Amino acid sequence: MNSYRRPGLVLTDHRFTVPLDHGDPGGETIEIYAREAVAASRAGDGTLPWLLYLEGGPGFGARRFIGTEAWIGRAVREFRVLLLDQRGTGLSTPANRQTLPLRGGPREQAAYLAHFRADSIVRDCELVRHRLAGGKPWTVLGQSFGGFCAVHYLSAAPEGLEEVLITGGLPSLDGHADDVYRAAYPRIERKVAAHYARYPQDVARARAITAYLAEHRPESAGYRLTPESFQSLGIMLGGADGSHQLHHLLENAFVTGPHGTELSDAFQEAVRTANSFAGHPLYAVMHEAIYGQGDRPTAWSAERIRAEFPQFDAAAALAGEGPVLFTGESVHPWHFEVDPALRPLRETAGLLAARTDWPALYDMERLAANDVPVAAAVYHDDMYVDTGHALRTAASIRGLRTWVTSEFEHDGLRASGPRVLDRLLGLVRGESDR
Repeated sequence: MNSYRRPGLVLTDHRFTVPLDHGDPGGETIEIYAREAVAASRAGDGTLPWLLYLEGGPGFGARRFIGTEAWIGRAVREFRVLLLDQRGTGLSTPANRQTLPLRGGPREQAAYLAHFRADSIVRDCELVRHRLAGGKPWTVLGQSFGGFCAVHYLSAAPEGLEEVLITGGLPSLDGHADDVYRAAYPRIERKVAAHYARYPQDVARARAITAYLAEHRPESAGYRLTPESFQSLGIMLGGADGSHQLHHLLENAFVTGPHGTELSDAFQEAVRTANSFAGHPLYAVMHEAIYGQGDRPTAWSAERIRAEFPQFDAAAALAGEGPVLFTGESVHPWHFEVDPALRPLRETAGLLAARTDWPALYDMERLAANDVPVAAAVYHDDMYVDTGHALRTAASIRGLRTWVTSEFEHDGLRASGPRVLDRLLGLVRGESDR
């Protein structure tokens, strides 16, 4: 183990060998990486309980903290924190366009990635808990998709849980991906309307950019800029300062050169940086698979359901006088055409979208009988997780206490400093009434 210091923290690297398929514990193995964080003043305190942090995604490694910023300063006051890089992410055994061909062709790659959902992640956590925490139950903090994993944890291994804290991550327990996106597009439209009300000058800018991309379709470092890829910048609108970031990106889009007006290199690079999946390809490849349960395929749900909302069609918007609407957290087949980090994985993603034998992720009866203390922050009109779905799930988990707030966007855990975590700890322990 390698330990080192950051302001206020002592960090220690941990690596664990786990089965690729937990149903075959003697078979192939992969490596899981996790970083332990403890307050510098309590580094030698062996009595500290563990808090496991599960990052959002899918496909993102745990956040790298420089010091005690955001929520972790509150956490290390009473916990030894484990920041887990879920399988395939961060410093865990990688799964991307460069490594997946080692598995074979697309069918072999899709079969391999079928082991990268919440059920496998939770079984990894249980092995780590026994090896690191001596089998003692621990507290789990799940952000977004990490909350989905936490709800599966409650379904599959509640004996490993002391208490559960969920931020913006209560999934629909029995909804298909179609239900998720059918609820999402009107919510996205509201976020776009709010952005244009805040920055009305961006309506004309977005139309001009979309028209330019429809005619020219430039590339930046191999990434193809199309009207659809430009629209996907709307994912920024789910964060606390995302609307402002999007506005500042749009206001410097064009430059005049010897051949007339064109998109600036700076703008094209900013769009590529914002949209590329090179650092988190599993987010695209596995995104709809996290909703798969039973024999009904996801079948590129976001793309199919988008057709029910013609106001998102960029060409139609340009043909009329309406605004070009941005989109949000949705993955489409065209992502695997415009992004060089995803192009080699297009067929693999298609096979996952066609899969019809996903195991169930949530045990409704077990959740209804839950006796693990649980508290969840539900962000009102969250762009990424539907509030209605979240509240129905909350009502299905016995004893779960909710805090519904419009003060924060989906990134409230990060943006609030210690406030969201402190509130949830108070709720889960009965120290706060609401």
